[in-house]
Amino acid sequence: MSHIGSYDERLRDFSWEISEKELDYRPGKEINIGWYCSDRICLQGKAEKTALIWEGLMGHERKLTYDDLRKTSNTIGQYLRDLGIEAGDRVCLFMDKIPELYIGFVGILKTGAIAQPLFSAFGDESLFVRLENAGTRAIITQKKHAPKVRKIMDKLPDLEYLIIVDHDPARPLGAKERTLDLWNMPWVDAFSIYPTFAETPSVLHYTSGTTGQPKGVKHVHYSLISQYLTTKWVLDVRDDDIYWCTADPGWVTGTSYGIIGPFSMGATQCVMDVGFSAEAWYKFIEKHRITVWYSAPTAIRSLMKAGNELVTRFDLSCLRHLASVGEPLNSEAVIWSEKVFGKPFYDTYWQTETGSIMISNYPGMKIKPGSMGKPFPGIEACVVDPKTFEPIPESGKIGLIGFKPGWPSMMRMYWNNETTYQNKFKNGWYMPGDRSSIDNEGYFWFVGRDDDVINTGGHLVSPFEVESALLENEMVAESAVVSKPDDINMEVVKAFVTLKPGFEGNKDTELVIMNFIRKKLSPLAMPQEIEFVPNLPKTRSGKIMRRILKAKEWGEEIGDTSTLEDD
Repeated sequence: MSHIGSYDERLRDFSWEISEKELDYRPGKEINIGWYCSDRICLQGKAEKTALIWEGLMGHERKLTYDDLRKTSNTIGQYLRDLGIEAGDRVCLFMDKIPELYIGFVGILKTGAIAQPLFSAFGDESLFVRLENAGTRAIITQKKHAPKVRKIMDKLPDLEYLIIVDHDPARPLGAKERTLDLWNMPWVDAFSIYPTFAETPSVLHYTSGTTGQPKGVKHVHYSLISQYLTTKWVLDVRDDDIYWCTADPGWVTGTSYGIIGPFSMGATQCVMDVGFSAEAWYKFIEKHRITVWYSAPTAIRSLMKAGNELVTRFDLSCLRHLASVGEPLNSEAVIWSEKVFGKPFYDTYWQTETGSIMISNYPGMKIKPGSMGKPFPGIEACVVDPKTFEPIPESGKIGLIGFKPGWPSMMRMYWNNETTYQNKFKNGWYMPGDRSSIDNEGYFWFVGRDDDVINTGGHLVSPFEVESALLENEMVAESAVVSKPDDINMEVVKAFVTLKPGFEGNKDTELVIMNFIRKKLSPLAMPQEIEFVPNLPKTRSGKIMRRILKAKEWGEEIGDTSTLEDD
C-alpha cells in the first residue's frame, strides 16, 4: 500500500478534520484557495520548486516555480483590483490551456472574486448564455478568441471589461477592452489577499448540460478540504511526483484536480496545450517523466485504438499511478492498461456538482474491472429505490445513487436556479442522477444515467453493459447505446459503433459483432440494430452525449448542444 494507508484503515475514525489539520485550517478562520495554492507552499520552503511545466505548439515550453505562481497570481489579482473588481464579482477565464489560465484562476480567487472558467472552443452563442446567466463583470481571453466576445458585448450590460493577455499593440483597443501582458510587466511581490471564509463563493462552473440548459454550479472556498485530501489519497500524489491531469479547466476536473488539488499539495504538474495524438501524449509522458496520470475513458479508448505497438516505442516506466474520470471506465480499458503499461487505470466517479471524487478505486485496493469502486471515506453513499428514495438493502439490485449531503466540496446552489437545485435532493439524499448496483463487497457498479437506462418490455438494460460488451470486440473503437421506439416492447436497444482503422461497417461486420456479443449479453440486452458512424457526439470533457443519438431516434428536440466538441 502507498503512504496513505489502506482504504479500510482510512474508513475507521475518519473525519474531515484530518484534511483541516494538514492544511493548518481551523473552522471559523480565513480560508482562501488562491493563498493555499501558492503563498502557503512558498512559506513551507518550496518557493523554488517547479509548480507548472507547460508545453504548447512547436514544443514551446514555460516553467514556473511556486514563487513565480505566487507573484504572477498576485499580479493578476492586483490588476483586477485596480480595475475595480470586487469580492463576489464573476470573472470569466476564456482561454486555451495557456499558463495565464492557471495563474488567472489562482489570482481571481485571491481577490475574493468568483472564477468562471469556460471552454475556449465555445462559440459566441454558448458564451453568451453563460455570461448572461452569471452576470459576469470581466472576461480574460486571448486575441484569437476576443472576436467571439466582441460580438456579444453589447448584449451584456454587466460585462465591463474584455482583458486580452496577448494583445497586438498595432490593433486599437475598444472602449471596454484592456490588455494584460503578464510576461512583460513587473510582478507584484506583496498583495493583500481578500479574507474569504469557508462559505465564500469561489468557482462557478457551468455543467455540460447533458439535459436542458447549462446550469451554473457554485462552489465555495471550503471545497479545498475535499479536493486536497482526495488528491492525496485517491490520486496518490506525493511530494516528488510529476503529475499530469489531461482535463481542460473549462471542466471541473481541470480545476479541482488540474489546479486546486496539485497546487495545494505543492506538487509539480504538467500541462500540454496541443490537440490529442497518441504519439504526442506518450512522448510528453516520456519527456517529463510523468508519474501520476489522470485522464478520461474517451482518451484511453483513443489510445487503445492507436494500437499496442506504438506504446513500445516509448519509455513509460516512469508511470506509477493511473486514474480515470468523466465516464464509467469499461473493464476492457482496465485490462488493456495493465497489459501495455503494467498498471491498471483506477476509475473515479464524481460530477461538477460534487466538486470532488465521491466513489473510486484506491491505490492498493483490489480492482474489479468495470466497477466504480467504493465511497471515499467521509462520503455516505447508497442506492435508493427510484419511487420511495429509501435505501435498497440487498446487494446487486439496481437503484439510484444517493449521497448524504454535507461533504466540503458539495455545490451550494445552481446560479439563479433554486428550484432545480432543491430538486436534486430527495428524502435526505443528494441525487446525482445515475443508476448503480452495489455488490456484496460494497463495490458500486454503474448502470447509466437515470434517463439513459433502457426499459425494454419491463426489463431495465444498462447502456454501459452493452457498450462494454461491444468494446471487447477487436473491431470496435467506441460505442454508444440508446433506446429506439418499438411497437411490442415500447423501446429496444440500438447501438452506434465506430470501428478501428481497417474495418468496414457493413452487414457482414454487424453479423460478426452481433454473434460476438450474443455470448456476453442476455437476449433482452442485445441490440436490435447496429449503426456504424464515423464518430460519436461528445462534450468537450469527453462524455458521449447519448441523449443526442436518442433524440434523433425518437424524433425529439435535441436541446442544448453548446458543449459538443465540434460545436
